[in-house]
Amino acid sequence: MTWKAFQNRCAAIAENKIFTDIIIGLILLNAIIVGLETYPAINQRYAASLYWIDAVLLIIFMVEIMIRIIGSYSLAHFFKNPWNVFDFVIVAASILFVGSNYVIVLRIFRILRVLRAISIIPSLRKMVNALLLTIPSMGNIMILLAIFFYIYAVIGTMLFQSIAPDHFGSLHRTLLTLFQLITLDSWATGVMYPILEETSIALIYFISFILIGAFVIINLFVGVIVNNVEEANRENQPTPTDLKLEAMDKELKEIKALLKEDVQKKATEE
Repeated sequence: MTWKAFQNRCAAIAENKIFTDIIIGLILLNAIIVGLETYPAINQRYAASLYWIDAVLLIIFMVEIMIRIIGSYSLAHFFKNPWNVFDFVIVAASILFVGSNYVIVLRIFRILRVLRAISIIPSLRKMVNALLLTIPSMGNIMILLAIFFYIYAVIGTMLFQSIAPDHFGSLHRTLLTLFQLITLDSWATGVMYPILEETSIALIYFISFILIGAFVIINLFVGVIVNNVEEANRENQPTPTDLKLEAMDKELKEIKALLKEDVQKKATEE
């Protein structure tokens, strides 16, 4: 078998749906094994078996990456895709840390192999790409949120520093408290009510923060994400208008071809 034929065979294997489904299944198996190792009783009893299963999985993933690299015909073509770079880094790092003293780092990279399911499954990959597109759009919202947080943090520290030092004792404590408030985690019973017993101005402070922060600014984030996801789906799935325009363009090309053929036929007869 020539090298070119071998490359074509590797490319066919890498694009085969059965091959992809097997890799997805092995990634899920890897996730289950790493999860089982968090139980001391299971880890102590089946440590050797879990170790060898993980080693076999790592070898399979290494072979898979090699097949995809060879099937890409060149390293430049393979690493041109960011998802390929991601897969290569995860598998290569897992290999580099095998047998090292950095056990925690090795375990982290082993569980990070589960993220490879994103690069393997097209629908997940499409969703992540859509989310990445939202990052530039969030710049102005992040600036607005930072200004909003800073203003309320300074005001909250000045107003409630002596009343609730645990939550508003310093600027950084207040920022952490505001982060808790914006998640709506025990914002009333845990934070507002104890302070409200000491001063009534707390009602205005907390209600205004929740209304502006949780219900307005956070919804801006959601709106940007939803809008970009819809745009990404629209690019991959043509609208009925796009399909009609494509059909009209095809018909025009056929009409032009018929007219050209008719003109050539008349010119031949003359």
